[in-house]
Amino acid sequence: MAEKGVSATPVSDLPVVKRPREGEENDAENGVSASSVSMEMDDGTKKPDYISSVIPGWFSEISPMWPGEAHSLKVEKILLQQKSEYQNIMVFQSSTYGKVLVLDGVIQVTERDECAYQEMITHLPLCSIMNPKKVLVIGGGDGGVLREVSRHSSVEQIDICEIDGMVVDVSKQFFPNLAVGFQDPRVVLHVGDGVAFLKAAPEGTYDAIIVDSSDPIGPAQELFEKPFFESIAKALRPGGVVCTQAESIWLHMHIIEDIVANCRQIFKGSVNYAWTTEGTPMFINVIHQSSCSGVIGFMLCSTEGPPVDFKHPVNPIDEDDPLSCILFAIFRKEGYRFQNHVRKLSLA
Repeated sequence: MAEKGVSATPVSDLPVVKRPREGEENDAENGVSASSVSMEMDDGTKKPDYISSVIPGWFSEISPMWPGEAHSLKVEKILLQQKSEYQNIMVFQSSTYGKVLVLDGVIQVTERDECAYQEMITHLPLCSIMNPKKVLVIGGGDGGVLREVSRHSSVEQIDICEIDGMVVDVSKQFFPNLAVGFQDPRVVLHVGDGVAFLKAAPEGTYDAIIVDSSDPIGPAQELFEKPFFESIAKALRPGGVVCTQAESIWLHMHIIEDIVANCRQIFKGSVNYAWTTEGTPMFINVIHQSSCSGVIGFMLCSTEGPPVDFKHPVNPIDEDDPLSCILFAIFRKEGYRFQNHVRKLSLA
């Protein structure tokens, strides 16, 4: 979930481009069909020419983060379209991935496979330290990370700082299986800027910090820069851990190299880059976050203090936990997969 919205063309502003069918009139200037396609809104009305810049009736995600490519999902019905103080918010019912949450034209969550990302970004850090008690989530307004953090019985306090309160409300309305995390009495919601929240946090407050951020475009760029990581390190206790969304090794190596360089300067414990692909027992949706390539990565770092070995979990989740996604249960047995052989990063 985006802590701050990605700057992108609003979905409603995208042109509808069609291949002409036999018998249709074509626009002489651009060669597109003059006919239009309407899609049903939740209130039963029709909204013509909406969404797709590739195929009518489809949502297509186009981003400078993956130039020359687009992600598309067939749309059955638009359930919500609103503009908050920070971003455009849309929810639609897809044909194959259930309900989909879109912020500023970028897919954040799909019902079908949201558990994959939520479990990885949460349990990789929390399973690597004994008895985490205080956890901070930056972003994550959909509640999915909170849901996973709440499965750790040792945790006593869960702070979440989400800049856009409307994202929280929308998730509660349309994604109750994610937003259930907000019902945990240990959760304290702070609606505000995560960067400012971390700067104000007392030194050594948290055992773990999870940064569920959007891609480093526009305002979210701050969440990938050195000052932000310095604030994280200050807010963590000795031997504390952080996990942050860290893009794709196939598309964003230049971004990952910068993140790794900054983390090595700041975190004096352990610095690791973990990844998962749709080719493992644990699949990541190829439209989720920046995972156009089918790969999504995570930076895992610890501060100086008690040693942390992210490759060998010391705080496992009960395999019989009824809330556990089957994908994570299988993946846990297979063992964590780390991208330590990316030679350019030279991560140990």
